[in-house]
Amino acid sequence: MDEIMKTLAEPFRIKMVEPIRMTTGEYRKVALARAGYNPFLLSSDDVFIDLLTDSGTGAMSQAQWAGMMMGDESYAGARSWQALEREVRDLTGMPHVLPTHQGRAAERILYGLIGGPDKVFISNTHFDTTRANIEFTGAEALDLMPAEAFDHTADLPFKGNIDLDLAEKTILEKGPHRIAACVLTVTNNSSGGQPVSMANARGLRALCDRYGIMLVIDGCRIAENSYFVRHREEGFASRDYRSIAQEMLAMGDAFVMSAKKDGMVNMGGLLCLRDEDLSRKCINQLIISEGYTTYGGLSGRDMEAIAVGLREVFDPDYLHYRIRSTAYLGEGLRSRGVPVIWPIGGHAVYIDAHRLFPEIPVHEYPGLVLATQLYERGGIRSVEVGSVMFGKYDASGELIPARQELVRLAIPRRVYTQSHIDFVLEVFEHMLRAPSPKRGFRIVYEPPFLRHFTAHFEPIVE
Repeated sequence: MDEIMKTLAEPFRIKMVEPIRMTTGEYRKVALARAGYNPFLLSSDDVFIDLLTDSGTGAMSQAQWAGMMMGDESYAGARSWQALEREVRDLTGMPHVLPTHQGRAAERILYGLIGGPDKVFISNTHFDTTRANIEFTGAEALDLMPAEAFDHTADLPFKGNIDLDLAEKTILEKGPHRIAACVLTVTNNSSGGQPVSMANARGLRALCDRYGIMLVIDGCRIAENSYFVRHREEGFASRDYRSIAQEMLAMGDAFVMSAKKDGMVNMGGLLCLRDEDLSRKCINQLIISEGYTTYGGLSGRDMEAIAVGLREVFDPDYLHYRIRSTAYLGEGLRSRGVPVIWPIGGHAVYIDAHRLFPEIPVHEYPGLVLATQLYERGGIRSVEVGSVMFGKYDASGELIPARQELVRLAIPRRVYTQSHIDFVLEVFEHMLRAPSPKRGFRIVYEPPFLRHFTAHFEPIVE
């Protein structure tokens, strides 16, 4: 990639297109009401630019599609499984590789076995499905971020790190025997897609060794994290991205991955382990719920595509384009006065909705207000990462808000061009010129877990 050039050109050519349509504002208002004001419940046909998630929404390469034609659909011991196993073992250094249909299945299997009512998991930040799978077992999930990570304007290189001092303090307070695992999420999705440094990972590994605790690396965006390590951390400038990932993954006792992110596919997940006894227990659970050990709920063509994707994701031209195209959106929003988490992370831009709409109280969900505004004005679908997703209730039923009220604009891989992103920026310009909303939403239906997926809302008008 020629660093002198100012224009960021996509490092691919387009062979096939999928039509998308722009609807009217009035149409979108009706669609949003019909969906209970929950962007998850919108029909994709009614969305123009879909930034809800980068999970499984990317475009696969010609090599991946060609590999899919070679898929071996044998029930046991398929060639496609063997290709995937070789690739994953080389990347992680872990001998036991269990395929799953997606990342949350790997989480359910592992955390269902090591969790329980008296157990505690500590992390830089647990994401939504991770937290749900842990809390479903009765265990406690604690996020241990350093205070400076919550300063959204601070230009710090590794705001995704876990607070090592706080982690050790928590281990001692809870008791090492109660800590089921330390979960290091790279990059740190819920806190702005911010990266984790190699030094921080080493420090956590040393802490786990000191107290005999399992270290799980949730590495669904391990390639993106490796990009930041190479460009921001001393001693890595001459290293290739894959070797950086291998060094970090070598610190883990277990590796959980949604391959729908840096696996560059539409479906798939991985659970990798070093311990043989734990692996056998996980295999028993895998067979009950996912499938046989050599396909785990995936077709042979899926496994072929993942094996190719785990190589392609470390391509320097791709990673430069990936990180810089996300930054292009974030920098454009910031220059227009939109409060974003800074610096911009790898896969998404995170907007501080509480700062953008300060008059809307947290119990009226300012993040949801922003998400609905973006859809109504431009057909842009995003996701709230705030008190809808992470808020809880106290004994009296009052909302305990999340620490941050964010909206995430997640960029699908190899899908949208610069003109699509320029359109998103233009929608924000129109929104910023309009009067700010004064009221938010109330929940009229919610499930006991992961409520943001299916909850229904109504506007507060009084």
